[in-house]
Amino acid sequence: MEDKDYQKNFDSTNLLVFLYSYRKPIIIITMAAAIISAAVSLMIQEKFLSTVILFPASTNSISKSLMTQDVTGKLDINAFGEEEQAEQLLQILNSDEISGYIRDKYNLMKHYGIKNDEKFALTNTVKEYQDNVTFKRTEFNSVRIDVLDHNKDTAAMIANDIADRLDTVRTRMQQDRALIGLRIIEDEYKSMQAYMLGMDDSLTAIRKKGLTDFEVEVEQLTKAYYEALAKGNSSLVKELEKKLEIFAEYGSAYRSLTENLEFEREQLALLRAKYEETKADATRSLTTKFVVNRAWPAEKKAYPIRWLIVLVSSFSAFLLTILGIIAMENFRKIK
Repeated sequence: MEDKDYQKNFDSTNLLVFLYSYRKPIIIITMAAAIISAAVSLMIQEKFLSTVILFPASTNSISKSLMTQDVTGKLDINAFGEEEQAEQLLQILNSDEISGYIRDKYNLMKHYGIKNDEKFALTNTVKEYQDNVTFKRTEFNSVRIDVLDHNKDTAAMIANDIADRLDTVRTRMQQDRALIGLRIIEDEYKSMQAYMLGMDDSLTAIRKKGLTDFEVEVEQLTKAYYEALAKGNSSLVKELEKKLEIFAEYGSAYRSLTENLEFEREQLALLRAKYEETKADATRSLTTKFVVNRAWPAEKKAYPIRWLIVLVSSFSAFLLTILGIIAMENFRKIK
């Protein structure tokens, strides 16, 4: 045990002696790295951070939120969305439609100092945008939009515009699909109306022959027929027989048309309700988010953190110098 402690102290002493023997190059290189990194950090352009925090809505469908009975409460217009809705917002925020809109509105190519005629100008602009604009889901299931820019007002405006554009893009996506559904339902609705109109015309033609309430009239005619037979009223019997023949000929068609027409009216009412719901989704919109904090111009810069750059650079230079000296000493011993 004593031998181990002795060896440990011996090794530590050797390390301190070794470092002390090379103190000059270690101090010189470390100080040089600190000075250079400080100078470089002063040359780095300052950037300001603006942030928008928002929660996704559980749904932005007008038909589901306002026109459909929801016993679960999940489609409440004021309900916050869950992880799935947050991930959907992140996908939309990272879309080319939003980034392209921001690039064009703020002329980011010129704003970032990228010339139009240089090689890969658009690619470099997109890369710079992606470095300065980030989106992430927080632990509270909200979505955070961070924008860095050398102009604090521009950073705040870009962050707020991205949040506002989110509604436009998502609504456009959903309304494009809803419009297709609306045309399908509208065609089906008109087709059913035409079909019902044909049945109604056929029913009207039968009614003109004397059939208005089949069940009641058949019962009354049958009763009157047998009474006329009992009384021996032949003229009335013949007249009633003609009417009964009409009922026998058109009675089944009358009943079938009446029943079918009633069923089709119920289906048409359901289809009309669906048509109104789809029309609302295709022509109206709700916000897709609840904004907790809008962006505002920052008072202090967020980048670069100069003291951290100097500290990391100096410490890295210190370690690399020691490793270099150790490698050099080992090389000498091997040689």
